[in-house]
Amino acid sequence: MTQDFRLQTEDLRRCSWCGTDPLYMEYHDKEWGKTTHDDKVLFEFLILEAAQAGLSWITILRRRENYKKAFADFDVHKVAAFNNEDVERLMQDAGIIRNRLKIIAAIKNAQLFLEIQKEFGSFDKYMYSFMPDGKPINNISGKTPATSPESDAISKDMKKRGFKFFGSTICYAHMQATGMVNDHVPECFFK
Repeated sequence: MTQDFRLQTEDLRRCSWCGTDPLYMEYHDKEWGKTTHDDKVLFEFLILEAAQAGLSWITILRRRENYKKAFADFDVHKVAAFNNEDVERLMQDAGIIRNRLKIIAAIKNAQLFLEIQKEFGSFDKYMYSFMPDGKPINNISGKTPATSPESDAISKDMKKRGFKFFGSTICYAHMQATGMVNDHVPECFFK
């Protein structure tokens, strides 16, 4: 992040969760809650959010570039083709969270992601099939829940399909990250 960005944005009112950490502030200002329909971005956050399970988001955000390198620039086709040698390579990569179950899940989730793309035309169409009127939710309550009826339904269906590390809380975080839900508080400049 550049010093200029920080100077230009430090007087803005933000959601309190990002605090004053420059990386968090930049993520908040440029990505969080911003709607995307790009399957590559949705896959990236599927990998990152699953890696985050049990950890803080900043832990993963600080390793994001390492994940990008380790997981073939988040190319779902390449990740889906990873094999045991790739698992062992990733287990030696100090730039990511070296959890064998999460690494194996990332590969399996990539394979399942491709199945959903084939069935629905895109992962985006699949995700939005759970949304009211197929549109993002703009939360105006000022309260940020950990889950929602939509995240419950998506994670339940994904679990039935075989996805791992994508429970309702992680699913809701994915929805926030990709703008399926806008949870910026009313006083935030982003709202």
